[in-house]
Amino acid sequence: MNSDLWTIIGAAAVVIVVLASTMDARHKTLERRLRHMDRKLNLVMEHLGIEEPGPEGMAEIDALLHKGRKVEAIKRYRELTGAGLVEAKEAVERREG
Repeated sequence: MNSDLWTIIGAAAVVIVVLASTMDARHKTLERRLRHMDRKLNLVMEHLGIEEPGPEGMAEIDALLHKGRKVEAIKRYRELTGAGLVEAKEAVERREG
């Protein structure tokens, strides 16, 4: 009886590990595809001369950049837009020059 219980527990653990790794791989694939599509969209917008409309407060970002306070500008951009660190850094660097 004891060995049957351990066999079932072991099998359940293996199933959980396999499912978790499959889900993680799928998540990473989707993230990679989304980043790729975002880069393509940015290139198309740049080629067509279309600027991304920014939220209110971009003047504040520009003022911080003008003062050489890039880190604060990135932090403020994240607060205004809800963007992640990398996205905010790239957006602020685009505004910078």
